[in-house]
Amino acid sequence: MKEPATLQAISDVEIEQLQVFGARVHNLKNIDVSLPRNKFIVITGISGSGKSSLAFDTIYAEGQRRYIESFSSYARQFLGTLERPDVDKISGLSPVISIEQKTTGKNPRSTVGTVTEVYDFIRLLYARIGEAYSHVTGKKMVRFTGQQIYRHILEKYSGKKIALLAPLVRGRKGHYRELFEKIRRQGYLKARVDGEFLDVKDKMQVDRYKIHDIEVVIDRLSVEEKFEDRLRQSLESALNLGSELCMVFDYETEEVQHFSKKLMCPESGIAYEEPNPNTFSFNSPYGACPACRGLGAIYEVNLDAVMPDKSKSINEGGFAPLGEWRDNYAFRELRSLSLKYGFNFSQPISTIPQQALDIILYGRNGKPAERVETWTGRTFSTGFEGIVNMVKQCFFETSSENLRRWAEDFMELVTCPECGGKRLKKEALWFKVAGKNISELSLMGINDLREWFLNIDSQLSVRQKTIAKDIIKEIRMRTQFLLDVGLEYLTLDRPARSLSGGESQRIRLATQIGSQLRGITYILDEPSIGLHQRDNHRLIKALKELTEIGNTVLVVEHDKEIMLASDYILDLGPGAGYMGGDVVASGEPQLFMSQNSVTARYLSGEEKIEVPGKRRQGNGKFLTLFGATGHNLKQVNLRLPLGMMVCVTGVSGSGKSSLINETLYPILRRHLYHSRQKPLPYVSIDGLKHIDSVIEVDQSPIGRTPRSNPATYIGVFSDIRNLFAQVPEAKIRGYKAGRFSFNVKGGRCEWCEGGGMKVIEMNFLPDVYVQCENCLGKRYSRETLEVRYKGKSISDVLEMPIDEAVGFFENVPGIYRKIKTLHDVGLGYVTLGQPAPTLSGGEAQRVKLAAELCKKDTGNTLYILDEPTTGLHFQDIKMLLAVLNRLVDHGNTVLIIEHNLDVIKAADHIIDLGPEGGDKGGE
Repeated sequence: MKEPATLQAISDVEIEQLQVFGARVHNLKNIDVSLPRNKFIVITGISGSGKSSLAFDTIYAEGQRRYIESFSSYARQFLGTLERPDVDKISGLSPVISIEQKTTGKNPRSTVGTVTEVYDFIRLLYARIGEAYSHVTGKKMVRFTGQQIYRHILEKYSGKKIALLAPLVRGRKGHYRELFEKIRRQGYLKARVDGEFLDVKDKMQVDRYKIHDIEVVIDRLSVEEKFEDRLRQSLESALNLGSELCMVFDYETEEVQHFSKKLMCPESGIAYEEPNPNTFSFNSPYGACPACRGLGAIYEVNLDAVMPDKSKSINEGGFAPLGEWRDNYAFRELRSLSLKYGFNFSQPISTIPQQALDIILYGRNGKPAERVETWTGRTFSTGFEGIVNMVKQCFFETSSENLRRWAEDFMELVTCPECGGKRLKKEALWFKVAGKNISELSLMGINDLREWFLNIDSQLSVRQKTIAKDIIKEIRMRTQFLLDVGLEYLTLDRPARSLSGGESQRIRLATQIGSQLRGITYILDEPSIGLHQRDNHRLIKALKELTEIGNTVLVVEHDKEIMLASDYILDLGPGAGYMGGDVVASGEPQLFMSQNSVTARYLSGEEKIEVPGKRRQGNGKFLTLFGATGHNLKQVNLRLPLGMMVCVTGVSGSGKSSLINETLYPILRRHLYHSRQKPLPYVSIDGLKHIDSVIEVDQSPIGRTPRSNPATYIGVFSDIRNLFAQVPEAKIRGYKAGRFSFNVKGGRCEWCEGGGMKVIEMNFLPDVYVQCENCLGKRYSRETLEVRYKGKSISDVLEMPIDEAVGFFENVPGIYRKIKTLHDVGLGYVTLGQPAPTLSGGEAQRVKLAAELCKKDTGNTLYILDEPTTGLHFQDIKMLLAVLNRLVDHGNTVLIIEHNLDVIKAADHIIDLGPEGGDKGGE
């Protein structure tokens, strides 16, 4: 008899172990695992041995499924239910939170400050205790009496017709039916709704889902001596109804000025609205800079792209968007301009008179249009409106993706000239706390920011201290958590999309530590990525703190220091793919090291990656970059010796990526491939003639769909299809190579369209993927599978592990050479047709390396790798180094950004940046 759910739940809590019985997800071989609860556990093993399958696809997936099952069936139909992982039973499982290394979203509005919520607390602080200064005079704002406002209106609007408005709703959603009814009953006839004057009618309302501004019109009058009493009474009503705030609308200029009993500049007369947290948010229309809409950057036409070579004439296509001369409207307009200003189509652009050039670029006005991101172009019916305006119109207004892509070639992202990249309205930047505005705080490193908040008390008044006490306490606590995980070099305004996987993971880890939850199972995927060895102890301390308050921390990790600091190690293996999926060793670190597994031997020092006996001297040539100043780089001169394995090291945030990925790589791409990617600022570069190609090998997936696989990526599948088309049986049937593609109609199984799987929708239950009953997962039609090479069909070849394929194709040189490279980079366990989404980051990177090895190299190639050891076991690093050494032995240069000491010690030359991260780095 099955035991009741409640009793089972109680018995689970009493178990001191997290137990997994019969796990068979992916390559796990029906394993049983018992892990201690409320401990710091490391799951390790060779890449592809099944670590993520156990941690994420089994334990985390089951935790998520149980959580969703606790909802009502009504709620579950909106959420969808999760598939039960292929496991017999999991007991002792507490609620799970997964913190993976997938980088935070690509949203340009997301920053370190918004992700960690520190910026939200700072916004609240400025809204409550910020002191306002006038952006006109720089003087402190004062609060006026009703009499002073009255006198100001008399002076400024003398003889003008005005409307006095009382603001009732500022930036809120709702239909406001009751509010309109209330003001109608009070006898008011007009209201200004979202900038438009409307009559107040019975049953009036607005769209409840849109954000609205509503002001009631108190009075409309001319500011003259005979109406002074009426003005005084109306002003009093406006201030009462508008909670000490009123607005004056000038009918002549249609401008609105705010008057407040709260904040106003005594000299210029400008008034600020009472601040609220949205005033300091670049994601709100009430705080965002109107020009860039809170993004800090806008798209502008790049004149260097419009006129790439000013020595060319108009006939030769000197204006790139127009191309070479042809008889159309634009060239006919230019012809009439040339007659007026005295230039011809065959003279160089550089000799065209400036006035004429301005009209060609900017139209009749001869000057740039407004710098607004959502630029609204004008039609060309009024005459030629200029090349710049034409490109802007195509970029901002067209519905054609091709036309937009064409225009994008002539656009560049530049710092917003209105806010200088600070993202906020100018008013928001003139509120200060202890002498600093909110943007200045956003630009500080986390370390300096915490220091500033620790010393702020002495600069605040007693009233400010009382109001801000809890807010400041929260900011201090959150910044400390970020320091605890080694992120002191980050700034709050750093875009979230520019963070590495490890950085974004540690930010989420800091948030979790701050939440102080207990009884949770945390699952982390390599939190040490991008962290210098020096800072490892801080990460370990943070993870141990989570276990000390009563949580279980499961970490998939390869870092030696983290393994030795853990309470328990579980090693999966012995190999990868179909050779992995077993538990090969487990136990506390000391006990673990006495066992006979590859990981244990590396940990105990029995096996290690050897230091090379001899360092290469290179080819005597250098690539020299002068005066790099991007981000935190301080006039860095980089002298890169060629023909060597070079390692760029330094603590996190010292400027490695800024120097290599964002300065050197774009320069080389621009030089070799005419790329439009803009490098960070630098003075000059020397030695470009020594390099004829540059290749960046990163860990991004080789494809997003199951139709992409290692065979298609390295280009060997085309050769295999051609081989099958040469088989006598295929020739008799008239089959061409396309017949053997699972992406093309003809040879594939049309029942599953070459996918091998069918999706069955289950409504309340999760969608189920079942093997296609027509082709039984083979992807091809029966006729196609009847064509065999050496007894194997095309489907059998796709299911063949690379180790086996090497022997199978050894007599076909073109195919053998490509498959052998996959074998040489340590991917022998992967099948040729393994779907791309199931490959780990390290495996994807090695497939890319294999693809490069397949090509005939010139010996003058520069390979750039950013932390290639991510997700790699000691044994995998040994293989990777062998591959990289092969590339260097052919005369190429390999440049690696790395923290792993095994890779650093194997390099021929080391460039170290520092001494610290952030502002204190970049040297």
